[in-house]
Amino acid sequence: MTTPVERNRLDEEESPYLHQHADNPVNWQPWDDTALEAARERDVPIFLSIGYAACHWCHVMEDESFQDEAVAELLNEHFVPIKVDREERPDVDSIYMSICQQVTGRGGWPLSAWLTPEGKPFYVGTYFPKEPQRNAPGFRQLLEDIAESWADPEERADMEQRAEQWTDAIRGDLEETPDVPGGSVADDALTGAADAALRGADREFGGWGRGQKFPQPGRLHVLARAYDGEERDTYREVVEETLDAMADGGMYDHLGGGFHRYTTDREWVVPHFEKMLYDNAELPRAYLAGYQLTGEDRYRETALETLEFVQRELTHPDGGFYSTLDAQSLPPGADEGATDESEDSGESTDGNSEHEPEEGAFYVWTRDQVRSAIAAHADGIDVDLATDLFCARYGVTASGNFEGQTVLTLSASVESVADDHDLSVAETERLLEAAEHAAFDAREGRPRPARDEKVLAGWNGLMISAFAEAAVVDDPSWAEPGAAALAFVRDHLWDPDAGRLSRRYKDGDVAVAGYLEDYAFLARGAFDLYGATGDHDHLAFALELARVIEAEFWDDGEETLYFTPQSGESLVARPQELTDTSTPSSAGVAAELLATLAHFSDDDRFERVAEGVVETHTSRIDSDPMQHPSLVLAADTLASGASELTLAGGRPADWRETLAETYVPRRVLAPRPGSDAELEPWLDALAFEEEPPIWAEREARDGKPTVYACRSRACSPPTHDLREALDWFASDSV
Repeated sequence: MTTPVERNRLDEEESPYLHQHADNPVNWQPWDDTALEAARERDVPIFLSIGYAACHWCHVMEDESFQDEAVAELLNEHFVPIKVDREERPDVDSIYMSICQQVTGRGGWPLSAWLTPEGKPFYVGTYFPKEPQRNAPGFRQLLEDIAESWADPEERADMEQRAEQWTDAIRGDLEETPDVPGGSVADDALTGAADAALRGADREFGGWGRGQKFPQPGRLHVLARAYDGEERDTYREVVEETLDAMADGGMYDHLGGGFHRYTTDREWVVPHFEKMLYDNAELPRAYLAGYQLTGEDRYRETALETLEFVQRELTHPDGGFYSTLDAQSLPPGADEGATDESEDSGESTDGNSEHEPEEGAFYVWTRDQVRSAIAAHADGIDVDLATDLFCARYGVTASGNFEGQTVLTLSASVESVADDHDLSVAETERLLEAAEHAAFDAREGRPRPARDEKVLAGWNGLMISAFAEAAVVDDPSWAEPGAAALAFVRDHLWDPDAGRLSRRYKDGDVAVAGYLEDYAFLARGAFDLYGATGDHDHLAFALELARVIEAEFWDDGEETLYFTPQSGESLVARPQELTDTSTPSSAGVAAELLATLAHFSDDDRFERVAEGVVETHTSRIDSDPMQHPSLVLAADTLASGASELTLAGGRPADWRETLAETYVPRRVLAPRPGSDAELEPWLDALAFEEEPPIWAEREARDGKPTVYACRSRACSPPTHDLREALDWFASDSV
């Protein structure tokens, strides 16, 4: 009789990444008690492979090694091979990524780790080629060597000793807090962080770094907030340089909107083509802040085009947001033999077995492809002229910039293209618009990148915040997709009886207890929706999630927020998430959120947690603010006080216009009914015994909508003029 671990069990999982490996000859196991117990019973190491559905090098390692029968035989005989989707289990990923970065000096996916049966790592790396290449050992030989060493008592003792040392290093990196908390953050922490961002900025090409370029929205928010306080032009310039570089380059999808994960070069030209929900949530918020800070309408348009992309390509029919689009797809024309069913699935198809998925195939162009698209999809225009204009505008050349094809970038202004072709700007814009629509329509017929259709609570929270901010900065209707997503998550992932949140939904299956990022990001999204819409039910949910954060993630003795809940699975370490990585620091977001929600609480518990997190990690904030922008922003909010705007009795159109065009750092929108009598049902629904401080004694005056601007327990006089209230924040009265 075959035991569970003697076969590949990934066909029982819902994760698209795990499903990708369900037909491997490797007897892959999910991370569960069955697999971990098997390793202990067999007394063999665990081979842990961590990745995600859109990961390019994960695909490469699968093709080279995990589909190979000889490699599979080694793995199955000498190890318990376990596959983990890092997007479902960020706790497992953070633990073993920590030691990979400490030991090798770098990280990335796939993450490959060899563990003792107790889960303690003794060898770690990322992608390994099947055979040795340059300085990389061959994966097959590695397996043989590790199996042989494990069987040797003396060598095994060395491996187990290393595993103990590495586990201690993981705990030191992720779990421990300072013996003596750092105390209050310096008043100039925000300025210090902005200065650090300024020193590290690439002033020639924008962003940070001299090689690969990743988006850093947290640093942009730090710079924007510091500029508002200091009016130091270089802060604003770095924000603009970075926003321009990302929107001009190949990381931005100039036809369909939305951002790819990062670029492989300093100049922001060639991206890694996967599209992640979190990037397309956090970057619109940065662009909307950039619009308010500078008045540059292009930033607002970039944000809105990105939200349109999310609605079109990453939205569940019932409202939740999907996780990713793959970097790879079949080349144009390769799926002509696909069935209607496969074409309708939204996933890559393999109608022609002679073709393999290619990086960026959906997004890149040749001149001939541009011309064919315009000829087929644009009527009544000069095809050759429109092709010339499109290629000049977007840098399409014969040699290309990516494997003989071209990643579209904004390579020339409309004015220069018009001048070069002796056309008016208006005529050039007309022809370019027609060409762009034609290229988009033609691209829609290409084989599509696979879509990871799991819905993650935390990532949905990030996206909800982006739609809520667009509802404030552009049009109230943008709140609707955010509200639909929040309803979806509440329906499928929130257990109101237990008061607990699950992390992942996929095709009716719910799994994984929520982490701090799920509670913090979703609570922030719900609170932002309340501010944008005035729906107090969103506020109630944010407060409910915040109470769970305090109960499950706050450690009163260590005065910190851990990433995993107290009632969750016990791993070799209990990590904290203090740094901003591809997503904001969950501890930083939670701290700022709790500091904000303290205004709606009749006790000081939320504020005490927020202050505790910031004070415990003051040394981190001071010594390396570039890696901790979310904690910096939380510290600044606590030190400076939130910019409260209590809106009593409605939100007139002129208020909406003023809010849309005004950058207000640490802004807290707190709409309420105009009279205390109308407020009573809200208090009952929220189970408030009395008015919270942010609503108390702030009724509408003279039967008109009234705004109160307050900070640090000082308030402006009530006014019907929102601009007057906003000006109060900059006055000497604050």
